Amino acid sequence: MNVKGKKKKNQVATVNIFERQELLKKAEVIRESLTASTWRELETNGKFDKNQKISFISDDMLILGCDVGSETHYMRAIDTRGRELSKSAFPFNNDSEGFQSAKEWAVRIAAEHDKRQIVLGLEPTGHYWFCLATWMISNGISVVQVNPYAVKQTKEVEDNSQLKDDRKDPKLIANLVKDGNYGMPYLPEKLYADLRRLSMFRDQLNEDRIRSINRMHREMKIYFPEYKEALGKMDGAFSLELLKQAPFPDDLAALGTEGIRQIWRDARLRGRGYSRAGEILQHAEESVGLKDGADAGKAAVKWFAQKILELDAELAMIENQINQKCQEIPHASNILEIPGIGENTLSGILAEMGDISRFDDAKEIQKLSGLGLVACSSGKHKGETRISHRGRKRLRYWLFQAAKSVVAHAEEFKELHAYYTTRAENPLKKMQSLIVIACKLLRIIYTILKNGAAYDPKKMLTDIRRPEKKEAVVA
Repeated sequence: MNVKGKKKKNQVATVNIFERQELLKKAEVIRESLTASTWRELETNGKFDKNQKISFISDDMLILGCDVGSETHYMRAIDTRGRELSKSAFPFNNDSEGFQSAKEWAVRIAAEHDKRQIVLGLEPTGHYWFCLATWMISNGISVVQVNPYAVKQTKEVEDNSQLKDDRKDPKLIANLVKDGNYGMPYLPEKLYADLRRLSMFRDQLNEDRIRSINRMHREMKIYFPEYKEALGKMDGAFSLELLKQAPFPDDLAALGTEGIRQIWRDARLRGRGYSRAGEILQHAEESVGLKDGADAGKAAVKWFAQKILELDAELAMIENQINQKCQEIPHASNILEIPGIGENTLSGILAEMGDISRFDDAKEIQKLSGLGLVACSSGKHKGETRISHRGRKRLRYWLFQAAKSVVAHAEEFKELHAYYTTRAENPLKKMQSLIVIACKLLRIIYTILKNGAAYDPKKMLTDIRRPEKKEAVVA
């Protein structure tokens, strides 16, 4: 190589070194200036509407789209015009090293294209996004989330293909963020985080209890078919103590009436159950249950009975902790003044609702619960109005349970239920009426938590809009 060629090569290398150093300086400035915005800054000062969401995505912002997986996430970067700035999808692991590499990758792209802030859009997938979102926010990167249904509906807009995979989805997500089609993620904090975790744990324990009872029913149906007439309620205290020690007819016959009663005395049970000992023994002596395999079936029933008793003790402990947490929420005790609303129902609603300060109106919570009204109408066609069923199904479940309870126990809600189902114009079916009452109850709970007001049944009834009765025309 001649001298002139070497000199030119050295000049190019020097330029590359200077460019690299300049990029490193830009990247360092970006790292220091990164500021994450959360729902506290954007949603608590008024409604964060579509125009505000579009304005939040400024021209100096790098938009990242991330497809969340259980172990590996994929990310792509675009600008506010939708032009892709990353050559391909960037995979990274679901750990601190992977998160750090994703941040450095994003900062490098931001430095190359003169961006100052970074926003990460993701599609919430189960619980896998929790750690990623928390880590990114704590490291100065704003995190927003898009509706998985919107990602599914827009997959053909990108390349006129039905393909949907981990490498295509990040760009779809980023484009949705660019157009303002996103929401701010909410992860419960402190008291509300404990309350939601305890509420979910209670639901899981209840599911385990129901599963154990159903499996015990199967065994008893084979070896003691008359068990329902003999024992009555399977998960009652008297039944469980007996099933734990002598579940099958041969065991009961060997014990006799006094032996059965002695089991209950040893367990220190009180009540009218002792009078059923003779009836239980009679059913055992006349049983037509199978004998073969009874030893294995007996071991299973004893295990299930013991498991149910253990779950009952754990549920009592969990419910006590949940009730203590609910008492720490301001004005939550006022909600218990509504007849039919107990501590378990209240804790379920509060756990799913979260911090009330992030809502500007009760309609936002109604939409979150999937109780928002939707209809498909076009031209002269007017579709049937129904609830959306999109949202937190556990919140919808607890509100519906609360509606059924208040209709059963509160006179004012009984009157309201009767009015909705029997009014002259547009009478509702019973299920529709319960949904309307659940929404009404939600507005009452929201007002109590927001303003600290006391429950007033008279005011609740006077707030209901009723058509004015037409006066009769005198001839």
